[in-house]
Amino acid sequence: MKRTLFAAASPLAAGLALLAAPTGALAQTAGAAEDTTATVDEIVVTAQMREQSLQDVPVVVTSVNAQQLQDAGVRDIKDLTIVAPGLTVTSTSSSAITTARIRGIGTVGDNPGLESSVGVVIDGVYRPRNGVAFSDLGETERIEVLKGPQGTLFGKNTTAGVINIITRRPSFELGATSEAQFTNYDGFGGSISLTGPLVGDTVAARVYVAARERDGYYKTAGKDNNDQSFYTGRAQILFAPTETFDLNVSMDYTKRDERCCGAVQIQNGATQAIINALAPGGIAIPPDPDSFRDYSNRSFLKTVKDQGWAAEANWRTPWLGGAKLTSITALRHWSQTGGSDVDWTGADILYAPTLRLSSNPGSSKFQTFTQEVRLAGATDRLDWLVGAFYSREKLGLHVRTVTYGTQYEQYVNALFGGTLSPVFTGRPLGTTFVAGQGQDDLYRQTEEGFSLFTNNSFRITEGLELTVGLRYTWEEKDLKTFWSNTDGGIGCATALARAAAAGGPLPANGSLIRAGGLLASGPYQVLCAASNSPRFGQIRNNDQSLDEEKLTGTAKLAYRFSPEVMAYASYARGYKAGGFNLDRIATTNQTVPGQPTEPVLDTSFAPETVDSYELGLKNTLFNRKVLLNVTGFYQRYDDFQLNAFNGLVFTVASVPKVISKGVDLDFIWFTPMEGLTLNGGVTYAETYYPRSTPAQLGGNLPGSRLSLAPLWSGSLGMTYERNLSDELIGRVAVNAKSVSSYNTGSDLDPVKNQPGFTLVNARVGLASADKRWAVEAFAQNLFDDVYYQVGFNAVLQSGSYDAFLGQPRTYGVALRFTY
Repeated sequence: MKRTLFAAASPLAAGLALLAAPTGALAQTAGAAEDTTATVDEIVVTAQMREQSLQDVPVVVTSVNAQQLQDAGVRDIKDLTIVAPGLTVTSTSSSAITTARIRGIGTVGDNPGLESSVGVVIDGVYRPRNGVAFSDLGETERIEVLKGPQGTLFGKNTTAGVINIITRRPSFELGATSEAQFTNYDGFGGSISLTGPLVGDTVAARVYVAARERDGYYKTAGKDNNDQSFYTGRAQILFAPTETFDLNVSMDYTKRDERCCGAVQIQNGATQAIINALAPGGIAIPPDPDSFRDYSNRSFLKTVKDQGWAAEANWRTPWLGGAKLTSITALRHWSQTGGSDVDWTGADILYAPTLRLSSNPGSSKFQTFTQEVRLAGATDRLDWLVGAFYSREKLGLHVRTVTYGTQYEQYVNALFGGTLSPVFTGRPLGTTFVAGQGQDDLYRQTEEGFSLFTNNSFRITEGLELTVGLRYTWEEKDLKTFWSNTDGGIGCATALARAAAAGGPLPANGSLIRAGGLLASGPYQVLCAASNSPRFGQIRNNDQSLDEEKLTGTAKLAYRFSPEVMAYASYARGYKAGGFNLDRIATTNQTVPGQPTEPVLDTSFAPETVDSYELGLKNTLFNRKVLLNVTGFYQRYDDFQLNAFNGLVFTVASVPKVISKGVDLDFIWFTPMEGLTLNGGVTYAETYYPRSTPAQLGGNLPGSRLSLAPLWSGSLGMTYERNLSDELIGRVAVNAKSVSSYNTGSDLDPVKNQPGFTLVNARVGLASADKRWAVEAFAQNLFDDVYYQVGFNAVLQSGSYDAFLGQPRTYGVALRFTY
């Protein structure tokens, strides 16, 4: 599944040739080339809520600075995968359904009731779901990917790790930058940033605005899908009235109007003939994923708004030896409205409406308020920290994903071999499943949580340090559900009434249902599935609540053999909150005469916990020019939350146990060749369901690796900068990510297997010696690999499978100015 390399190669090759050309006795302008005195000591992280050298932290951390992010083309957390081994980020039915995984552990998307396994924190503010954090990152200082449970300091829902994003703060030095970018797919983007003092050396500000547009890369009969159209802005004001106090207030707003997300057929079942008869040419026959052809007939246009404000105050108190008091207060609003095609074919079978009303069907909303307070200090032998965290989240979801299209009844009738009306409903064709009718559900969930935490490092001897942390978490969730079928579930009701009158379920002689077995249950599974059952509308309201209390923590013992070598062993217990399945769940009894499918009223699932053990060695070698870190890990997850899609609904099941074990290796090398730096890493992770896993959770699960959990994952980055003249600098950067094969579906169906592949991003640039301007040619997915992000069962199409693909090659030119 590869394509040949064309347009991206020429400018990149020209740039590489220019950098490789001899320069004779060119003078080395001071500051023009990369600082040859760079050492590992300069890599600073805040994994333990205080600034430390990366090599002093007993945690597996991949730290990526602003220059590395720019070189790799990272603009959002999804792009981050190219520079972080062991990290996978995927998107499915919308950009909001974005999921991060570390060491093969993560939350499968498409169910907002399921919280994240990988926490995303931006400037100290926790984002409730990975998709809510999917936006342009703007001016980023650095990103830290912390692997393994991080709940002691970062709270719940970090059982796999944390993506910690630190953006640039206002500066008291006047400065400005601008950037323009032109890409294939008629793409254009631009950004402007301005920072400087407002009032002497006590008040400073920073403003950043950006906008990007691009055509879609999925070809459709109308507007192409997976386009890009958004604008974003962020403003900060920093107050620093004294040397011991500062307050940074930030506000941001992002709006996206994009058509997302397209999908392709990867295997067709027996229903392809029906779809092709209803909509000739409306499905790929045979499937051809490389064509990026999406046959959907309904719009995927969605509007996403993300906005909020935050205030971070830091006060170096006169108490306890100058302990630092930090307060972070944040309020965020996020919403998505829009619709989609649900069957991804040219036949008008099922869809979610696209409307733009305040109570828009197909909408989801989050409102989150968080408050964190920390007090941290140090003595000669002890670094200590205590804190408290409060959160309140309101989630609203309006679901109309099962709305009948104009050909739904014709499709069902064909499935039944033409027997829908004469045998099952007794109603004239066209009057049972009327277009525009269907499921119409509302979910309103409120979460309130509070936690107390402490993390303390005690130097037992000059080389031996013990770190102990604890966190107590209390959480309450309340869910109000309103179910409705706009047509009263008449299709199911009439079919069951006729079955009762006939004294038993009626056969569908000669139908695809009986021959192929859609969901293996026959005609009544289609007529009376959860989305069609009149019992949901008859019950209408369902209220649920749950309370949880958890004590989690960590213990780490680190020993420094020398200034260059440190070993550590650690234990951590993590916690991921329980919750409610925000989709219809019904009993499996579909065929009892006169009895429609009964709703399951208790849709809760248990919290997930993890016990993690790590043994690591951190090395700083060759005059601190080489970093080489290696860590072995073993993680056991109990009540692992598995979200699965069966072709009709999403359900969450608790898997008794999941194991993740393996090795992480990271390196950075500031090479003897002036201006050349190499960095990368490898993750080997056996992340699997034990053979004792109950088969009823999925026949493919016992003894298998989890979905989206490659055995091997490796990244490699190279940057090289040199003077081409007294006034000109050349720079080249190449980043690659290679993964072994893995399955992309939560049910591990072999059809959804993705062979191993390698992605390469490359960038070649020229800049002035003073870095006032730069021009770059770049390519993402340079060799145009075609790969599955997620494979899934085609909706209501037995034996058929679709997939969301990764982004194809994009390339372009960027102009950057610093004033």
